[in-house]
Amino acid sequence: MKENEYEIIIIGGSYSGLSAAMALGRSLRRTLIIDNGAPCNQQTPHSHNFLTQDGKTPTEISTLGRQQVEQYQTVAFLDDWAATSEMTGAGFAITTQSGKVFSSSKLIVASGIKDQKPAIHGFSECWGISVVHCPYCHGYEFRGQKTAIFANGERAFHLSGLVNNLTSDLTILTNGKADFTADQLNNLRYRNIQVTETAITEFKHEKGHVKSVILNDGKIKEFSAVYAAIPFVQHSDIPRSLGCELTPQGHIKIDATYHTTVPGIFACGDNSSPLRSVANAVAAGNYVGAVVNKELTTEQFQLPE
Repeated sequence: MKENEYEIIIIGGSYSGLSAAMALGRSLRRTLIIDNGAPCNQQTPHSHNFLTQDGKTPTEISTLGRQQVEQYQTVAFLDDWAATSEMTGAGFAITTQSGKVFSSSKLIVASGIKDQKPAIHGFSECWGISVVHCPYCHGYEFRGQKTAIFANGERAFHLSGLVNNLTSDLTILTNGKADFTADQLNNLRYRNIQVTETAITEFKHEKGHVKSVILNDGKIKEFSAVYAAIPFVQHSDIPRSLGCELTPQGHIKIDATYHTTVPGIFACGDNSSPLRSVANAVAAGNYVGAVVNKELTTEQFQLPE
């Protein structure tokens, strides 16, 4: 096997990619991880709801993970961006931003997603710190505090049920005309959950810790935490360029064994699951590593013709 040839290329070296690489490294599979070091949770101060790692910073977890994976000599790392790809007779060829070309018979996409943050002053500075996406990841730390949900319709109603268990002081900020059914509105009123339709002008904060939300009519509403359901896009365009289907929600479509709709390509982590957590990413990567190793074994463990 040539220097730039691998059995598996993993696009993305965060939790899911590292976990897959560990499983493959322990099976002595020649594996390359390509990662540019820009995870979507880089601004989040602490990671939670991950057994043995609860309260660690995302960087602590990923740094330790990389150090452990680096011990497996068949796994290589490249700090670069996987820019383009093409199918070859033997699998796939990946060209990086720096112009390097690598090939493999299997491809694991663990590149995550990219949040599409609204152009509201202060939102980006608070994202991942006090404007958060997941009650399971962050809810305990904001329990009992004055809380808002920045969402509308079904997403807002779904979040309301989860967050209502954590605080009794809850307001939904729809940032425009509310889109709830009559039954949903009755449910929200019954639980004293306010709905504010006025557009948001600014998230006032101190170093990312939200203090209040300023509305377009000049009113100020104080909050300690905001749950935001915002849109996303795939962080890497490679799956789409190779023909992988996406779900209506925008995730890479996979089956129960993490195969995409294109043979030889697998996906794991945030790019293919709405369960957006470090623990889920690690579990998915571990599983897909075993699946890919099994597929390679099946192909290679054959009597010669």
